[in-house]
Amino acid sequence: MERIPIRILNTRYDIVLGEGALRQLGPLMAEHGLSGRVAVVSDETVAELYGDPVCRDLRHAGFVPELIAFPAGEAHKNLNTVRWLYDAFIAAGLERNSPVVALGGGVVGDTAGFAAATFLRGVPLVQVPTTLLAMVDASIGGKVGVDLPQGKNLVGAFKQPVLVVADPSTLHTLPEPEFRAGLAEVIKAGIIGAPDLFAHLEQGGLEPLEWVIRRAIEVKRDVVQEDPLEAGRRAVLNLGHTFGHALEALSGYTLLHGYAVSVGMAIAARVAVRLGLAEERVLERVEGVLIRHNLPVCYSGYAPEEVWQAMGTDKKRRGGRLRFVLPRAVGDVIVTADVPQELIIDALRESRGT
Repeated sequence: MERIPIRILNTRYDIVLGEGALRQLGPLMAEHGLSGRVAVVSDETVAELYGDPVCRDLRHAGFVPELIAFPAGEAHKNLNTVRWLYDAFIAAGLERNSPVVALGGGVVGDTAGFAAATFLRGVPLVQVPTTLLAMVDASIGGKVGVDLPQGKNLVGAFKQPVLVVADPSTLHTLPEPEFRAGLAEVIKAGIIGAPDLFAHLEQGGLEPLEWVIRRAIEVKRDVVQEDPLEAGRRAVLNLGHTFGHALEALSGYTLLHGYAVSVGMAIAARVAVRLGLAEERVLERVEGVLIRHNLPVCYSGYAPEEVWQAMGTDKKRRGGRLRFVLPRAVGDVIVTADVPQELIIDALRESRGT
């Protein structure tokens, strides 16, 4: 196991990465000063796989765990689930120093994290991501939140965890589409700030997987350390998300987040080329690596004007204007609001499949 330190504002915590790390969760939590009652929040799918072993190991380490599971899927990442979690926390006897362990993918991490940030004005949070997407993105940096019918992540908070424990062995039980969805966020990290990682993936390499995960984690770690509250540079982590979130919302959140981001990154590269910010080769490389890893670069079913309208609720607007993260080259992205609507509509039209 290796420890990747992260320092944000006045907090410091470790991202513990390695095969077998999950079995060390109890000792790691005790090492970080946690004790007593623990709410282990998961979804029903992950709870069936890991809930009982995690609770057993926590008991062996002296904790009193309570497993709390809600239905799986983005459709349950909402305020109704948060309210239900509050009731479950009260029933479990949680106090101000009682940690919440978010055991699962991004939906679990975001939802449980938001509940932890707001219950009793904040209780300790431990992120235990079990999906690739959550390991390299959702569990790092402290952004937690839930969706509203009008859009994704419109209610949220910044809540730094006390600890992140990422065990790649949990990926063995991950369905192939979910793994591919996580790869979209890994590729995103390469485009933002790791040309070596991008080139590795461009050649088809996923091994050594732990190195791939670590490089993606390091990219996000470096960005959030520089800009913990998304006042500036942190916005680059939204590459592909303005388009992707709109596609997710239009699908009723049946489209996997990583697949939506994949399409969004391809559209962003197309926009960058149309604006003259990037050479055509950048679009070719971005689409090429996505296709190589069986990720989509086109969308279907919605008119470009529908996608544009859905983008109107994006939380990253400033002064009523949408901001776009665009790649100038692999390892070089910028944030701009100076993109004409007509150009976006044209890029969406070109990216629309049959």
